Amino acid sequence: MKSRLFTILILIFTYNLTTFAQIKGKTLDDLAHKYATESFDRLYELLSIPNDAHYPKDIERNIQWCEKEFQQRGFTTNRLVTETVPLLLAERKKEGADKTVLIYLQIDGQPVDKTKWFQESPWKPALKQKKADGEWEEIDWQKIHTNYDPELRVFARSTADSKGAANGFLAALDATKGIAQPNFNIKVIMDFEEELGSPELPKAVDKYSQALAADMLIIFDGPRHISNQPTLTFGARGISEITLTVFGPRTPQHSGHYGNYAPNPAVRLAQLIASMKDADGRVTIPGFYDGIHLDEATKAILAKVPDDEKIIQKSIGIAAPDKVGNNYQEAIQYPSLNVRGMRSGWVGIRSRTIVPATATAEIDVRLVMESDPEWLLGLVRSHIQAQGYYVVDKEPTEAERMKYNRIAFMRAVTSYRAYRTEFDSTVGLWLDKALTRAFGQTPIKIRNSGGSIPIAPFVTTLGIPAVTVPIVNRDNNQHSPNENLRLGNYVDGVKTYIAVLTERL
Repeated sequence: MKSRLFTILILIFTYNLTTFAQIKGKTLDDLAHKYATESFDRLYELLSIPNDAHYPKDIERNIQWCEKEFQQRGFTTNRLVTETVPLLLAERKKEGADKTVLIYLQIDGQPVDKTKWFQESPWKPALKQKKADGEWEEIDWQKIHTNYDPELRVFARSTADSKGAANGFLAALDATKGIAQPNFNIKVIMDFEEELGSPELPKAVDKYSQALAADMLIIFDGPRHISNQPTLTFGARGISEITLTVFGPRTPQHSGHYGNYAPNPAVRLAQLIASMKDADGRVTIPGFYDGIHLDEATKAILAKVPDDEKIIQKSIGIAAPDKVGNNYQEAIQYPSLNVRGMRSGWVGIRSRTIVPATATAEIDVRLVMESDPEWLLGLVRSHIQAQGYYVVDKEPTEAERMKYNRIAFMRAVTSYRAYRTEFDSTVGLWLDKALTRAFGQTPIKIRNSGGSIPIAPFVTTLGIPAVTVPIVNRDNNQHSPNENLRLGNYVDGVKTYIAVLTERL
């Protein structure tokens, strides 16, 4: 009996050594390259399915595609029904495993303006190389198989945000099949309304909390550090959104007849927004930054991120940053108030000599752990009122127009809150070990990203820690025309996912 047990232990030990040898060092590079390049045509197929969440029929095609692909890899799938489109949960159990990892994937994408894309369609992936003059030139897609170059890029909506990550994870599942199965259960939750703010997600996480139960959450989304080194991000800001409209005359009026007489809402809106920030970009609304204190220990953590401020400024084309915090990492530890768009009257060839009837600003407020969204939104509303505005939540009535000189409409909604996980958490240490093994260096650890992802409902409702594992190039034009994914980042992403799947938990 003892001899048999000894033999079994030797076989297990030998298997583990063999498995480790097959996935470490250059062998891991070869494995990642093989399965990443073999998945390029599947990436083309996925990117060719339109995924704007405003069009549920297109989203249904994406859901069916994901169901098929995960079922082919031994996962059971279950649609988590919501009032709009479902979330998709895929699950694969490991016999004897006592840990479960929940993985978040985003499948939907931002709307597109086809006229701004330098290719046939945002949903017809284009392979491009950079010319000597810095411009991108489309080349035959088949060259992705014959002339692999890590600097080539795939241009299409959602390459970087975030179908590239989803397809890369499928490639990693294929790569580990038969050689190094994870020693933990895997659940994958797929979100098809992330770009709409995941409006149904909080209710769904609460409703399906048993089905989603796990020990930790990892998010395959977002760009690496600007240096393009392996990165782990331990938090993200939340987001609230404000629509602010200032009213002038009932209808646009002739500027010759009524200029100097009818109040101009565009000017008033500009003045109102200007009253919210100083010349250095800091929010002037009293109390907006209350509760935010970066002690020396926190500043030391932030200082370990190898940012080059000049490179950051050059990459986005600015001479100097706003003065919220002393550097980039400090800046994103604070809540922000960002005007993301304004509209009033007409411009360009459609411009006309009128006093506009309304002026509207769309504002996003990025949230941090220390700030309550309802408190911040209340501060903004109180500030508008303090500037002499009567605030309404619908079109003003005639009686209100005749009574109040300054009228503003304000609508605010919070999509999701901020979250943050400690570096030395179980999930943090586990991922650090996996990426260090894969790349031979400790990954860059970022306290929290400036962007927002709908993770807080998982953290608060399920009571689990969460860490983001980003893979894509930072200069990817996400949310903008000509979104792209660098092939070298995609291959590195598959390598990252293989390392995670083969790291014992």
